[in-house]
Amino acid sequence: MATPMVIQLLRLRPEKDADIPLPRYMTPDSAGMDICAAVSADTVLNPGQIALLPTGFAMALPRGFEAQIRPRSGLAVKHGIGLINSPGTIDADYRGEVMIALVNLSQAAYTVRRGDRIAQMVLQRVHQARLEEVAALDATDRGSGGFGHTGK
Repeated sequence: MATPMVIQLLRLRPEKDADIPLPRYMTPDSAGMDICAAVSADTVLNPGQIALLPTGFAMALPRGFEAQIRPRSGLAVKHGIGLINSPGTIDADYRGEVMIALVNLSQAAYTVRRGDRIAQMVLQRVHQARLEEVAALDATDRGSGGFGHTGK
């Protein structure tokens, strides 16, 4: 097995948030690390409401990587809780607090409690491209067929 990449994490309020677990893999083969809510009090998300929730940490990603913030499938299926910008991207040069933008897509209020696992973070390699403007693109069988172009 390859040596894992090291990500530097900084607890932003250690005296206040020492009880909040840092991101962690919940099983040996998990792709994403669960992220917990560092809310100071219960936070109710009413149907359709969006809330930006703190995590209590910042991090330094290696150059050439991003952290994708994704919904947790259990919250989505059981409670209709997702991320308003899924997946969210944290760039390698960002050093501010990781914040989670939850949205309640259900018909019932949902309460986020301190320490609840509210999202997951997946690390991905990033490739930056050089763009080249051209007069025309090569032809393909699909062409410009977009959404639903196959009839399914």
